[in-house]
Amino acid sequence: MTTPPRKRPRLIVGLGNPGPQYENTRHNAGFLVVDLLAARHGVAWRKERQAEVGRWGDVTLLKPLTFMNLSGAAVQAQMTKLRLSPAELLVVHDDLDLPLGRLRLRAGGSAGGQRGVQDTIYRLGPDFTRLKVGISRPPAGWKVENWVLSRFREEERALVEAVVAHAADAVEVLLEAGLEAAMARFNGLDLRPEAGAQAH
Repeated sequence: MTTPPRKRPRLIVGLGNPGPQYENTRHNAGFLVVDLLAARHGVAWRKERQAEVGRWGDVTLLKPLTFMNLSGAAVQAQMTKLRLSPAELLVVHDDLDLPLGRLRLRAGGSAGGQRGVQDTIYRLGPDFTRLKVGISRPPAGWKVENWVLSRFREEERALVEAVVAHAADAVEVLLEAGLEAAMARFNGLDLRPEAGAQAH
């Protein structure tokens, strides 16, 4: 028996921490992706009580202002307001277990130690789609909490820009062609220079 196609996302959430001190940090990879989507499609952000929100046609973009560990509160509030089911939610977030240069789309699953995803699961259950943006594990001598709050290094800038652009592409393909098509196109992509350029 084939499984029915998942609902098209109507709410796209980028996870991160608000404030200039957190701009361009690894933990804010989700913010970078939804900011690029907003810029590409002329979406204006407006500030609500718990989040910045933008309308992109029938899709809502959201950046929680609750800080990472309480992201689920802002997501849940918007889900209730829009009367959406978890199957209509896409969360874009950083992932330590993927190297910088890799993306992974996934339907459901665990939080993988990502506190914002963990809080969203706590409030909504696990049945929502995630787009994971690799930020790599910390080098020797770094604590995880310091690593995720560190800014990308200058020599990583070109790779970060490419990853964020491809992540935004992945969201667009997901909306246009569905999850399976987006997974097939982006989950095997490796943008690291040592991996060689991959055609897609």
